[in-house]
Amino acid sequence: MEGLKQKSGGLDTPVQFLKGIGPRRASQLAKLGIETVGQLLFHIPRRYVDRSRTVPIRQVMPGDEITVFGRIAASASRRTRTYKQLVSCIVRDETGMIEAVWFHRPDLKGRFHAGQEIMLSGKVTRYRGKRFVNPFFELLEHDDDFSGINAIVPVYPLTEGFSVWTMRRAIRTALDRYLKLVPETLTYEIREHYGFPEIWEALETIHFPKNVGAALRARKRLVYDELFYFELLLAMRRQRYSTQRKGQQLLETGELTSRFKKRLPFKFTRAQERVIHEILKDMGQRKCMNRLLQGDVGSGKTVVAIYAMLVACENQTQAAMMAPTEILATQHFQGWTRKLSSLSVNTRLLTGSTRVAERREILEGLENGSVRMVFGTHALIEQGVKFSRLGLVVVDEQHRFGVMQRAALLNKGVNPDFLVMTATPIPRTLTLTVYGDLDVSVLDEKPPGRKPVKTWVVPEHKRERMYGFVEERIAAGEQAFVVCPLIEESEKIDVTSAIRTYEKIRAAFPHRSVGLVHGRIKSDERRKMMDSFRNHEIDILVATTVIEVGVDIPNATVMVIEHPERFGLAQLHQLRGRIGRGGHESYCILMVSRGVQETTERLKFFSRSNDGFALAEKDMELRGPGEIMGRRQHGLPDLHLADLFLDREILYRARHDAFKLVKLDPELRHPGHERIMEILKSRYSDKEKLLRVG
Repeated sequence: MEGLKQKSGGLDTPVQFLKGIGPRRASQLAKLGIETVGQLLFHIPRRYVDRSRTVPIRQVMPGDEITVFGRIAASASRRTRTYKQLVSCIVRDETGMIEAVWFHRPDLKGRFHAGQEIMLSGKVTRYRGKRFVNPFFELLEHDDDFSGINAIVPVYPLTEGFSVWTMRRAIRTALDRYLKLVPETLTYEIREHYGFPEIWEALETIHFPKNVGAALRARKRLVYDELFYFELLLAMRRQRYSTQRKGQQLLETGELTSRFKKRLPFKFTRAQERVIHEILKDMGQRKCMNRLLQGDVGSGKTVVAIYAMLVACENQTQAAMMAPTEILATQHFQGWTRKLSSLSVNTRLLTGSTRVAERREILEGLENGSVRMVFGTHALIEQGVKFSRLGLVVVDEQHRFGVMQRAALLNKGVNPDFLVMTATPIPRTLTLTVYGDLDVSVLDEKPPGRKPVKTWVVPEHKRERMYGFVEERIAAGEQAFVVCPLIEESEKIDVTSAIRTYEKIRAAFPHRSVGLVHGRIKSDERRKMMDSFRNHEIDILVATTVIEVGVDIPNATVMVIEHPERFGLAQLHQLRGRIGRGGHESYCILMVSRGVQETTERLKFFSRSNDGFALAEKDMELRGPGEIMGRRQHGLPDLHLADLFLDREILYRARHDAFKLVKLDPELRHPGHERIMEILKSRYSDKEKLLRVG
């Protein structure tokens, strides 16, 4: 498996020394992250083509999902009337011919030539005859020997110039020579319990299966293996955090919290009461709290975090909340400072825009303990920031921070409690991986009185009617957002920029005040623009996704989202959460461009649901975990084989087994477990320091 090392001549042998590879093909494989024989063996097929379902072209029917072999008779490349790039070819066999077309694949231009042999696999549709649309294909080399090929052909992730058949030959050579050097990674007990094959049989089968069932069984074993070791890493990190970091035992006295509750204009929901109980139970123990607080948009997470911060202050310690943007940090501070100052809690705001003299004063207050609560951005983790006695760290929208950034704030104190918050509803499978080392609290209830936002999918030809509706709401004293995905025009992606939209909106609403905010505006100017909108000096705010997180403008009741097809469902839900925060009826309008019918069903699903967790599950199913959590550096596991949506049942079992093992043998020192520890360290050598990070 990736990361396993053997002596020279073993699994760490460079692939260029494998028969048939050489330096040129080795450089091609390096683009796939394959540099050693071991990495090649674990380059797993992403799917399979069943050659037993190959049919003559004449017998192909629309709706069939089949494979055909033939020879290219002609090929072409052109743009459609809607300016889509289209590459096509006509394929013949002895019985007839069929067209294959690929949209949005400019890389295929010039790839197909008359006379080439080709394999096509996919679903056949009807359009002026029968044709494949965006099928899998493989151009066949003259020396490809089909007589010895199994009916099940693996389809690998490839790089340009490296064919399926070249990959198969390379893997066959590697299996024949190096397979027995691969160490077994699962214990006999686990293999027996699940009926898993040994590692050698699983690898042989997944590359050269006799049938689809055998391939699926081999894949299940390898998926379990990958997830088991990742969950083992999390289990050990969680175990070390709880045993090596002794908590400060912060107990609620009621000195501040009881007065705080009386000053609130609302009562806590049952969910908030439950979550506060879970948090206070953690804070009162002799081990550090390490908890994730997640909830849907508008479920009241921040007030729960403030309550916990007050408990820290009751125990003569300090509390810090770090937010990903200056807008959000400022909003937290401005929203709560009046209530907190009435409790005689000295609260300050520290960001990159804090002036030098004020910054010096805040740093002195943090160091001598007179500043008891601080809100801020990355400025909180800068070198000069020192706390007198830090008791609680709260990180808001924590997936927007790297692991080491969170650790830097934790290390400002001696074993402070740790609470992370996110308004991004997270599917359970992601909770068990990205946050698998944290205890989890879920706010699954919204405060009473909040009306669900009405969401409409509106086609481009109804834009003028949409403008009329927005004008009605503004005339009624309300405000509107208009959201765009890009700041500037892009030649590659035809999306209206915020700047161009700003000009268009100004022209459409000449008697209204229109503002513009995006990520490239300086933070001071951005904050002033948001304050102007909040104070109702601006009627319509054109923005990019800088307003996605935390912005709270109760009077904003309309959100128009341009090109919603460019956003994931989870991100659309975050954006929609910026409205509907007052008592007014609120409306989210998705302006769908011409030619994006393929996304309409997804957007209709969004328009029917205000449940962030249901949308997050759907988003992960359609677009993968990266669209929910952001990029890999923000905590997504680097999984090569497992699919967190499709393989969730395997994940639950792997997690159960990994945590059970660590509970029985925390350091994996018992006989038979040393090898597991070696493999864990080998696979995650670059992540070993994460075992020490809270």
